[in-house]
Amino acid sequence: MRGRLWLIDAPVLLVAVVWGSSYLAAKSIATQQTVVAMLVLRFGLTLPVLLVVVRRRLGALSRPEVGGGVLLGLVLSMIFLLETYGVVHTSATNAGLIISLTMVFTPLAESALSRRAPSRAFLGAAALSVVGVGLLTQGAGFTAPSQGDLLMLGAALVRAANLLVMHRLRAVRDTDSASLTFVQLTSAVAVFLLVVPFAGTSPLALARSFGTAQWADLVYLSLMCTLFAFFVQMWAVRRTSPSRVSLLLGTEPLWAAVIGVAIGGERLGALGLLGAVLVLGGTAWGRSHRPPRAPDPAPRDLQPALTP
Repeated sequence: MRGRLWLIDAPVLLVAVVWGSSYLAAKSIATQQTVVAMLVLRFGLTLPVLLVVVRRRLGALSRPEVGGGVLLGLVLSMIFLLETYGVVHTSATNAGLIISLTMVFTPLAESALSRRAPSRAFLGAAALSVVGVGLLTQGAGFTAPSQGDLLMLGAALVRAANLLVMHRLRAVRDTDSASLTFVQLTSAVAVFLLVVPFAGTSPLALARSFGTAQWADLVYLSLMCTLFAFFVQMWAVRRTSPSRVSLLLGTEPLWAAVIGVAIGGERLGALGLLGAVLVLGGTAWGRSHRPPRAPDPAPRDLQPALTP
């Protein structure tokens, strides 16, 4: 039994590594002027592949389900914009660790909506994580947090809101996960295309400027960090448990820090290193002391939970 579980756990752990590396990959090909164009290309590569999988199921979607998917796609586009602009203006290590605060913000928001107070242990874990982020962003000395750090913090808040909307949106409660994801990604691409004229480089111009290395990074972000990660998560959660999958994916910020330092040549400094330890410790502690929740009426495997 343990051997079989490991065969399921290994791909999920690989997804955590892939997601952790995505910040450095995005940082290597995106600039202030090319963020939106890069997102159009990234999602543009995923949609045809995903369409092959879901083309026969799309016709079964009702209008409310399509509308719910569009709403989730609008929120998803905001997450990607905040995260990618954030990565451009901060380190890949900071980005991966700050975004892990989603694991703290989501249960806190759930507590507020359900009017159930979180435990003292969870509040302690949340406080530890916030202090860790403060130290992390001051690794080179005490200064104001960078623009990128604040954008990543905003992305963590919106990502938490996205999970809550997905959980409470009745229209998509029983919707096929792959079809819902296709509608989400299509809606996000539509938003990016609307923003392109006001955001600098066009997708066509960016594609022409890419060399082999840049195209390799883009294909990696599209196929591995989006499609591969989504399908592995959906496959694994149906063969084990959401909690087990979530625990393995929770190692993402650790891999972001390791890859940022080892491959990206980033440095945390003494304060930054202490902050990273506090963030990882606080989020791990918080996961084991989540606030009490109301019964979940939605299928557990509904959430695609795509991460850039």
